[in-house]
Amino acid sequence: MKRRKFIETGGKIGLFAGVLSLPAKQTQSQEAMNNKFVHHVFFWLKEPNNKQHIENFQKALHELVKINSIQSYHLGKPADTRREVIDSSYHYSLLTIFSDQEAHDHYQIDPIHDVFRQVAGDLCAKVIVYDSVEF
Repeated sequence: MKRRKFIETGGKIGLFAGVLSLPAKQTQSQEAMNNKFVHHVFFWLKEPNNKQHIENFQKALHELVKINSIQSYHLGKPADTRREVIDSSYHYSLLTIFSDQEAHDHYQIDPIHDVFRQVAGDLCAKVIVYDSVEF
């Protein structure tokens, strides 16, 4: 059965059920993530081949992660993976971890974040944000 047909006919349910049946085990790093606020942002540049825009955007990202309320972060670009379920259309991503929503809210009003928003507004065609908390 082809992969697409498998997914369409219930493969997702089977895979999900399989994951749910795995034994509950948390590693030390997973325990450290309990009750954290995760903020993941994806950026599409207006001119992704403009070297000056790339340099300015990367510099702004490196400044942004200096905000004190960020516990940890990852600055990234799309990995070289090719599967139907992967969206590699973005140019940069920012994953930040906060102790809680209050810390995230503090980050949102930090003057460094205001400067970053201006740079991103000038250089980005699209920005998508995914915030998540533990369930």
